[in-house]
Amino acid sequence: MATRTSYRSVSSGGIDFESVPMRLFQKAKKLGVWDPMAIDLAQDRLDWEALPSARRDDLIGTTTLFQAGEEAVTLDLLPLVLAVARAGRLEEEIYLTSFLWEEAKHTEFFRRWLDLVPAVKGEDLHEYMGPNYKRLFFVELPEAMGRLLEDSSNVALARALVTYNMMIEGVLAETGYYSYGKQLERGRLFPGLARALRLISRDESRHIRFGVYMLQLLISEDARMWEVVQGRMQELLPLVLGVVGPAPDDPPLPDDSVFAASPDEMVGFATAQYARRVKVLERARGQARRDLEREVGEELTEEFFAGPA
Repeated sequence: MATRTSYRSVSSGGIDFESVPMRLFQKAKKLGVWDPMAIDLAQDRLDWEALPSARRDDLIGTTTLFQAGEEAVTLDLLPLVLAVARAGRLEEEIYLTSFLWEEAKHTEFFRRWLDLVPAVKGEDLHEYMGPNYKRLFFVELPEAMGRLLEDSSNVALARALVTYNMMIEGVLAETGYYSYGKQLERGRLFPGLARALRLISRDESRHIRFGVYMLQLLISEDARMWEVVQGRMQELLPLVLGVVGPAPDDPPLPDDSVFAASPDEMVGFATAQYARRVKVLERARGQARRDLEREVGEELTEEFFAGPA
């Protein structure tokens, strides 16, 4: 039976309120308190009724991938919470309590939208998931996160963070939100969905920054971790591009498509996001922790987190 002999928060070290995780926690308490059930979907329903039938399937498919993705990251986050708790990373664990809560809210919103707007309650939507999507969410994510339950090494932690925060949230989801949000704004359609996407993206900016920070620390402390991180990102990139890119038999999008961002545009955005993440992480090699903490601290401005709501 596990027992304890002391607690960090009442020791001489206390809680580091200036640490990156605690600063993220303060932002989460301020900016993450929004209710998916309170978002008005009345106009969304009217927009749905007016939407050409040819476009409805596209919108259901896109939303289905977000719905399943949010459920996946909600289900698979728990091993990371346990891993940081076992390592005595109190500040990181405190922040992750809000992280899990926010992922659950995202899952709630997308399901509510599917139920009330296209009204697909009772239908099985797995047909919208392609092989690359299934590989990422059915295999790569649960395996990488689940490994933390039995492997406390930094290699396992880095692979989990890359899979969850870098590639699924930092490249795939950000590409999806970019396209999704831009298309809805362009067509002035579905204001409830558009508002939720802005709020969700704001939450995700904190999640991604946390993952980047954790990986930067690992690389800063041990330069060999860069090879682990880079290797995992390169391993997952083809799967991510396979989700956002065009399928061989995809027909061209019609000129009046509400989903105006082309697959090629999405691939370009995803590739740019990937390159940006690589550049930030690579810079951590040989970087002193104090310099890293200062650099990240300067980045955590009100503007970074606020965004449009």
